[in-house]
Amino acid sequence: MTESSGEVLYLVVCAAGAAADVGRLVGLAQEEGWIVQIVATPSALDFIDVAALERQTGRPVRSRYRKPYEPKPPRADAIVVAPATYNTINKFAQGIADTYALGVLAEAPGLGIPVVVLPFVNSALAARTPYRRSVADLRADGVRVVLGAGGSEPYPWERALAELGGRKRTP
Repeated sequence: MTESSGEVLYLVVCAAGAAADVGRLVGLAQEEGWIVQIVATPSALDFIDVAALERQTGRPVRSRYRKPYEPKPPRADAIVVAPATYNTINKFAQGIADTYALGVLAEAPGLGIPVVVLPFVNSALAARTPYRRSVADLRADGVRVVLGAGGSEPYPWERALAELGGRKRTP
């Protein structure tokens, strides 16, 4: 797939149990014609099969800012954060950009890039005021947060694409 053959979907992956199955969302997105760029939080690297995802996407998994001599990745047309952890959701809402993944997320609403967040948060953390406030703040910024995704098995990967409109892309 060439860079101009479809829209680019950044898939931000956090360190949660469902991350091991993120290849499923990659496949679903590719079936819709998306070019998928995986952006992993540093902790997520221990939860995913980096080599398998790089083979599946044909692109390097990004987890750090690029060096000046490295090529720029294509700009995202949309971003999905899945699985999204308590930590990432709260930092995203506060505008904290202390990792590459959070830097990408911090800019997205201001650039008008659609963002969908599928939380992977247990009920104790989801009941906390900081989390509820973060969800409200993200929604106020136009971010689509899909509640009820965190405790379900299997993880609802399909919901992420449905929130982006579920329309077929032209490969």
